[in-house]
Amino acid sequence: MRTANFVLAVAMLYVALLFMVAYVGDRRARAGRLGWLQSPLVYTLSISVYCSSWTFYGAVGSAARGGLEFATIYLGPTLVFLGWWVLLRKLVRIAHVHGVTSIADMISSRYGKSAALAALVTLISVVCSMPYIALQLQAITVSFQVISNAGPDPLAGLPIVAPDFHSAFWITVGLAVFTILFGTRNIDAKEQHHGVVAAIALEAVVKLVALLAVGVLVVWGLGGGPGSVFSLAASGLPHSGEAFGPRWVTTTFLAAAAIVCLPREFQVMVVENSDERHLRTASWLFPLYLFLISLFIAPIAIAGLALLPPDSNPDMFVLTLPMQSGRDGIAILAFLGGLSSATSMVIVACIAISTMLSNHIVMPVALRLNWVHASASGEIRRFLLLSRRASICVLLLLGFLYFRLSGSSSALASMGLIAFAGVAQFLPSLAGGLFWRHANVNGALAGLGAGAAVWAYTLLLPNFYFIIPADVMAHGLFEQAWLRPQALFGLDWLDPLVHSVFWSMTANILLFVAVSLSREQRPLERLQSTLFVDVFRTPADAASELMRRTAPVEDLRVLAQRILGAGETREFFRQAAADQGLEGETPVADDAFITQLERKLAGSVGAATARALVSEVVTVETISLDELVKIADETERIRAHSQQLEDKSRQLEATAQELVSVNERLTLLDRQKDDFLSQVSHEVRTPMTSIRSFSEILRDTPDLEPERAARYVGIIHEESVRLTRLLDSTLDLSLLERGEAPVALSRLDPEVALENSLRACEGLAAKARVTLESGERAAHAAVDAEADRLAQVFINLIANAIKYNTSAAPRVRVESRVRDGCYEVLVSDNGPGIRADEREQVFQKFARGWTHTQTDAPGAGLGLAISWQIMRRLGGTLTLEVTDGPGACFRVALPVAQP
Repeated sequence: MRTANFVLAVAMLYVALLFMVAYVGDRRARAGRLGWLQSPLVYTLSISVYCSSWTFYGAVGSAARGGLEFATIYLGPTLVFLGWWVLLRKLVRIAHVHGVTSIADMISSRYGKSAALAALVTLISVVCSMPYIALQLQAITVSFQVISNAGPDPLAGLPIVAPDFHSAFWITVGLAVFTILFGTRNIDAKEQHHGVVAAIALEAVVKLVALLAVGVLVVWGLGGGPGSVFSLAASGLPHSGEAFGPRWVTTTFLAAAAIVCLPREFQVMVVENSDERHLRTASWLFPLYLFLISLFIAPIAIAGLALLPPDSNPDMFVLTLPMQSGRDGIAILAFLGGLSSATSMVIVACIAISTMLSNHIVMPVALRLNWVHASASGEIRRFLLLSRRASICVLLLLGFLYFRLSGSSSALASMGLIAFAGVAQFLPSLAGGLFWRHANVNGALAGLGAGAAVWAYTLLLPNFYFIIPADVMAHGLFEQAWLRPQALFGLDWLDPLVHSVFWSMTANILLFVAVSLSREQRPLERLQSTLFVDVFRTPADAASELMRRTAPVEDLRVLAQRILGAGETREFFRQAAADQGLEGETPVADDAFITQLERKLAGSVGAATARALVSEVVTVETISLDELVKIADETERIRAHSQQLEDKSRQLEATAQELVSVNERLTLLDRQKDDFLSQVSHEVRTPMTSIRSFSEILRDTPDLEPERAARYVGIIHEESVRLTRLLDSTLDLSLLERGEAPVALSRLDPEVALENSLRACEGLAAKARVTLESGERAAHAAVDAEADRLAQVFINLIANAIKYNTSAAPRVRVESRVRDGCYEVLVSDNGPGIRADEREQVFQKFARGWTHTQTDAPGAGLGLAISWQIMRRLGGTLTLEVTDGPGACFRVALPVAQP
């Protein structure tokens, strides 16, 4: 079943299916029946062209050789798409507004439509494409040899002596024919290739289904379930090195850069995008696709290492495992999946790079050398089509030569990483140009040129031993050890890939930034930087408002006919006249029309060439610096306004927080008010109840014994005095809180007031059997206070300490001192003290602490509150000290009076 002829027949039928899908897609597009061709699903599947034969075959080989490091190739693009709002959305918007046709066109347009920069990007893309195209050719050729049993041990996945380069050549020819037929039907590179995209979407489904089928077979058909397969990992996958170490970070960075900078990815993701909203779907669907296609990579690698011969080629495990189990149908499906991965990559890459070659290298050279006739209608159009088709052939030929020269010595993964590291050099100029207004063409040229040179010297050329001989690799260029390609400047401890990326990106970024800061931008660069950096704020027609150009309409018509042909030119001028109100006989075109025509031409020849061609017929061209300043000022105003909004937002948040705090305080005060009224009601109701009860007894019992009547009258008198005292204390506290209580300050000796207070409390202490001790006392102290109020505080503190001391041997100690300019009195006891959770409340109204529940001593709970207010009015403090032992200690402090 797996004979060479049978496999070839299946492959040809599959290619015929792709031709049919592409043909139907093109016919539907030309008929205007786009429908599903412009769906977000097809768009997302086309982005999967990222998954070339490297991810289909090489990811398994990478897992077998380096463990879980293969996951970084999927992690990088996933991170980019999850953050699509930052970079991808801006790329697509700019491409739609400015008619960008390729990554070279994007970068050159940003930097003043520089032809030199576009040519440099194109050349680097061509060089990077060689190892990648060679990788696809190697994958197709080797997989064909393996599945058709063309080897001494087919299950080993090793072809005979060398790859079949004869078959590889004809595969290259077939790819060229398909790409030319469906990729170069017209010269408008902005026009989406709906047929090709539809075929690529189909290939995306085929390679996903194929890899999932092989994974299911390996896990459940050969391994007996996930647990059994991963139990083989101890003798299967090698150690993957330091997770998130230098190589992990490097490969993740390269994969993230590749999804943006690879010409084929830029083509399908940006140029082929018909609706910016499709990115929203792709932001989650493409990472899901990557997850599914990588789901069985590790199990396949583990099973291959455990079940296949020791010398098997890990890159071919996807094929050889189904072959080993006798599942020829799945093996054929896997071969078609690998064929899909390789062909889709080659086709799209050739379309993208051939456009870049014809627009930015061939066409400028042809115009300079007069290879095309200026007067012939459609001459440039025919020349462009021919040059693009020739470029496709040249690209594929170069890829074939790279494959032929490198042979089968390199693993697929290493060849892919070489290309990734090369296209990553575009990232500083691309991302810097989108977000940094002062980046200029000189910096982009210096950085890109230096980075590419270092990449080629340290990573690309060492693969060609006839270019860099062994003695240069060992001893360095010109026998200088610090110039060794893989140990540049003596950095010999890094992995060769990490080493190359580090030095190339360092040189690239440093020169890009330094040269951009040291050189001024040209007026056109300033205009383009404004249009690109502020693309979401700048209207699409801003270029025509900033530039002032005029040109004869007839000259523009002749120019358009040379590129577009007579029919398309006639239709364009007719439509422009209807849209802009131009009369048929208008001799001079304004800038709005010239800008529209330049963008139309840029779709065919690129922005740099289109500008050069239009500039030849423009009679007057100026850039309004006033308008540029206005746009810059407007942008600055928007940023300033945004900053003001952020400041106001922070202020509102702070105000809201303050309001919450105030509301909490008000709630607390309201609760305290309720508690106060409740306590007052309770304290008043108790004596009033006694007075009422005994009064009613005296009234209703005229024959009451005199002794009982006298005792009842005494109780009524005591409760009346208590009620009067309570009301007086409440009124006194209220006056103190409002600051209305009269306080007459005078110079006095506080020790006199303290001594009088001690004597006043001796009787209470004796009655309660509490030892009242007088400790160390201050001498010759003077304070400004009111003697009666100060004595009221002392008596209240001493009396409380006596009444609420419930210890077995109660003791109250009073001492005074002068410290730090203050006269202090300490009243301490050895009682049960005050709980920590009540320390904050002890100076509030009616707060008597937990000891009140253990003694029958009378009190309304206002003494400490009144004392605290008195000390506040006297300019001192009353605090509850923290003690190590039992009991409580109150401290009264007053400033010592100055002489």
